[in-house]
Amino acid sequence: MTSLNFSLYSWDNGAFIMIGVFALVIIGIIAAVFFMMNSKNKKND
Repeated sequence: MTSLNFSLYSWDNGAFIMIGVFALVIIGIIAAVFFMMNSKNKKND
């Protein structure tokens, strides 16, 4: 019973870490797209 509770707690902790990693990845993708857009604007000028 104790190991089951620990497993659930561990999974919950992992879920929070996954949400954080997912948020960082999305921010990174948005930053990359923004950087590419700025790069194109400089080329056109």
